[in-house]
Amino acid sequence: MLKRTPLFHAYETFGAKTIDFGGWELPVQFSSIKEEHEAVRTKAGLFDVSHMGEVEVKGQDALPFLQRLLTNDLSKLTDGKALYTAMCYEDGGTVDDLLVYQKEKNNYLLVINASNIEKDVDWLLQHQGEDDVTIKNISDQTALLALQGPLAADIMKAVAGKEVTSLKPFTFLSKTEVAQKEVLVSRTGYTGEDGFEIYCQSEDAVHIWSALLEAGEPKGLIPCGLGARDTLRFEARLPLYGQELTKDISPLEGGIGFAVKTDKEADFIGKAALKKQKEDGTKRKLVGIEMMDKGIPRTNYPVFSGEKQIGIVTTGTQSPTLKKNVGLALIETAQAQLGTEVEVQVRKKRLKAKIVATPFYKRAK
Repeated sequence: MLKRTPLFHAYETFGAKTIDFGGWELPVQFSSIKEEHEAVRTKAGLFDVSHMGEVEVKGQDALPFLQRLLTNDLSKLTDGKALYTAMCYEDGGTVDDLLVYQKEKNNYLLVINASNIEKDVDWLLQHQGEDDVTIKNISDQTALLALQGPLAADIMKAVAGKEVTSLKPFTFLSKTEVAQKEVLVSRTGYTGEDGFEIYCQSEDAVHIWSALLEAGEPKGLIPCGLGARDTLRFEARLPLYGQELTKDISPLEGGIGFAVKTDKEADFIGKAALKKQKEDGTKRKLVGIEMMDKGIPRTNYPVFSGEKQIGIVTTGTQSPTLKKNVGLALIETAQAQLGTEVEVQVRKKRLKAKIVATPFYKRAK
């Protein structure tokens, strides 16, 4: 039996096409992926991402505990700020990539990937040791909506107070109101656009979803599915766990080295391995590729230089914004210079491609 979010029945009124996504029955699209993608790039889109996991970490030792488990430096956080980070194994492979919200001293909210909820919670509990921390998985009580796009702030104004729309990127309000319901709102997202993520009680999700769609309809807001979420995050070169990051791909190889602070005082799990990778340089690197021959590079397609396989495609598609067939590929660093020609094995044919700069899309500030 597939798991469903509290908004499942609200999709049906929009004729959503659903798929099995890591054990969840989620909408892949409502209208079309291209239409939803374009709405987010030019107006606004609303996503149900309630399948994501939320974990509270509280207690006297919450900060040192998290500093020991996470690659970024949480001592830089203040109340009301969020930070992107990774959690690693001893060998530098990635347990997960996640967001950390500091609600107040010794009180943090971790937002983790849906497919990793059990694994991550077990990992946290396993490393709790003698630390005075309480680790609580609140994923089932929490729904999450993402309002994304250049008109997101205008739409938010209609259903929330001024303090919400004046939030800076990567800041949040842990108690505010959206559509008369108490929520946590952050100015974050996974699309490369401006936007807000709204964490609410599961029972309030349908009310908030409906209020946002009603307020946003005159501005072109539409509901969006996982298909557009994937093409949007891909164009902005935001990694997806299981593709750009895995237990075998370190944060440095996967292109999120900025979230790895090997110079922080705390000794975190994987620090020695990642420090060595930083000093010696990684053997593999995540690069952008653009097809020169006609064909779409898909996940796990092999990448060749001459007769030698030098890597694999981690994500690829026809970019709705660029109208080009592009991909992200993890390849040998020695072959990773811009402009280098490579070949991608598309079914039985090897097609020409070249290495290009990423992100494929960056919004104008």
